[in-house]
Amino acid sequence: MGTIPRTARGRATRQRILDAATALISERGVAGTSLDDVREAAQASKSQLYLYFPDRDALLREVAESTCDSVIETQAETLAGFDSIDGIRRYLDATVALQVARAHPSGCPIASLAAQLADQDEQSRLILADGLDRWEEGLRAGLQAMAQRGELKADADPSTLATQSLALLQGGLLLARVRRDLSQLTLATDTVLALITASLQDS
Repeated sequence: MGTIPRTARGRATRQRILDAATALISERGVAGTSLDDVREAAQASKSQLYLYFPDRDALLREVAESTCDSVIETQAETLAGFDSIDGIRRYLDATVALQVARAHPSGCPIASLAAQLADQDEQSRLILADGLDRWEEGLRAGLQAMAQRGELKADADPSTLATQSLALLQGGLLLARVRRDLSQLTLATDTVLALITASLQDS
């Protein structure tokens, strides 16, 4: 990872560089973003960039970590109620609404970076895998709470359901992005809801 500056001014400069890199990569992709592009967007000197990020890989790892943190922070706002069918329905609706609010379906930022970095840099892959693990943990925690209250069937495994749910959501987000068709995501969210509903007691 890059160097953390001691001064507030240094930390602000470092954050400006990281924010610029994250925005450019989100818009242009990793291959389409050079260090000169980042430096220009951040209005930073070459010496400042290399002071805080010793090489391009270090910057990309920071972008991966920042992206994961941002996604999980957004997820946390809607995952809080993922411990009841009504809460799960609200979460799934919010997932679709987030894509609706954008100019076009943009998919999952973590998955987008993973497609570009996972096979190129092992540290980046681990950072992105951890981001998905954190997302899945939020799903699992809600399902475990339902299981503890006896709302799920005895043979329903919250961990398996969480993995299945995340896989469906990721697939729906990818198809919606590539096909520019939100119905692909709504089909996935409907399937998640049906999967969990079928695991309820007396379903």
